[in-house]
Amino acid sequence: MSDKRTIVITGTSRGLGRAMTAGFVELGHTVIGCSRSAEAVVQLLDDFGPPNSFEVVDVSDDAQVGSWASSVLAEIGPPDILINSAAVMNESAPLWEVPADEFSHLVDVNIKGVYHGVRHFVPAMIERGSGLIVNFSSYWGRTTSSDVAPYCATKWAIEGLTRSLASELPSGLAAVAFNPGIINTDMLQTCFGSGASSYPSPAKWAKSAIPFILELGEKHNGTPVTVPGF
Repeated sequence: MSDKRTIVITGTSRGLGRAMTAGFVELGHTVIGCSRSAEAVVQLLDDFGPPNSFEVVDVSDDAQVGSWASSVLAEIGPPDILINSAAVMNESAPLWEVPADEFSHLVDVNIKGVYHGVRHFVPAMIERGSGLIVNFSSYWGRTTSSDVAPYCATKWAIEGLTRSLASELPSGLAAVAFNPGIINTDMLQTCFGSGASSYPSPAKWAKSAIPFILELGEKHNGTPVTVPGF
């Protein structure tokens, strides 16, 4: 794998996805990203020009992800790193008070969105014989808390999905369930309110997370990992 890598990232419009985008681009890597927001994609294209590219894609929609992946693979080829980071958080509430459509939306984005990314990008990575798949989990993918049961459920699912995927990959590839730690993002503010401000910003987090991701490889396949210090 060359020093400069092609990195596909879902959920690049804000939070950790955007912080990773900025950090990888600053280091000279090429980022191929997506967001559900057309306005955000326009801004990303303004901020990070070619060879980086960004498309409007809803990761919960298999057809949209498939179309995007087909275009990326045809124009650029398989990514060196696939980062499935797009996710949503439920409004804090006891499980029985969470609306059914909200619960379904979390499953569609947080679980199916990762599956769609794997389904449409990983076969080309397998064919090439190398690549890293980073599926975003959470601290709440390895523990639990009240009022965030739907989110916990989806992130626990990512832990199992990723470890199973890792056992299916051929030599040369790796998949990791990735706990980013606790960072002051919009999602954390949904749960912690003003208390979220006591945690590091996404930009500060990225300075540690990006080198950590770039060091991951085949020897880490199937290993649950956490960004050091977060």
